[in-house]
Amino acid sequence: MKKMNNAKRILRVKADKDLMKEMYSKLSKVMGFIERFEKSLRERSIYLLNLKQGERILEIGFGRGTALLQLAREVGSQGYVYGIDLTPEMVRITGTKVLNSDLDNISIEQGDARDLPYKCNYFDAVYIASTLELFDNPDIPIVLSEIKRVLKTDGRLCVVSIPKENRERTLSVRLNEFYNKTFEKYASCRPIYLEHFLKIADFRILHSEELGFLFTMKIVLAKPQ
Repeated sequence: MKKMNNAKRILRVKADKDLMKEMYSKLSKVMGFIERFEKSLRERSIYLLNLKQGERILEIGFGRGTALLQLAREVGSQGYVYGIDLTPEMVRITGTKVLNSDLDNISIEQGDARDLPYKCNYFDAVYIASTLELFDNPDIPIVLSEIKRVLKTDGRLCVVSIPKENRERTLSVRLNEFYNKTFEKYASCRPIYLEHFLKIADFRILHSEELGFLFTMKIVLAKPQ
């Protein structure tokens, strides 16, 4: 990956991987409350994926499984949705949700997005929300390379992330980065230059938009070049 110039610098992630697992296992108890505030963001981003009946989809970092179930309904009984998440507690919670649902087209597992356990050219679409920015700078290109590997050549990628493009001086970015610098042992979710990373990874940007006022999130739809 090309080196970022001064204008493209983002904070490094110094949180330990095992510590992150423990932290997100604890956060899993309140994530349902957070997800209710993300409803419009989730619905808009899934809408932009333009899913079709019978497609095969992957969600990376499915959390408590709310989007995962919605994706499964979108592709119908002839489609299939796979999910991978680093946190055992999220896998347990989502597994229970799946078992208690009326859906039988979902498969989930614990795993690392830097080494996806799926075949090349396998998925019609990949969905990753509020997850890419958890990875350290050198790991983001690895994750995107893995996504590109498992995506079909005409597949789509939808990423939802905390943006830094043209927002370096905004209050939300400054507060987020202050928190990350102050609690760097525990923090990892920081603003990133999402479109820059995607272009470097040879994805073509199809659509980009921002939602939210004080705490803005970016949705980017892309496809492999």
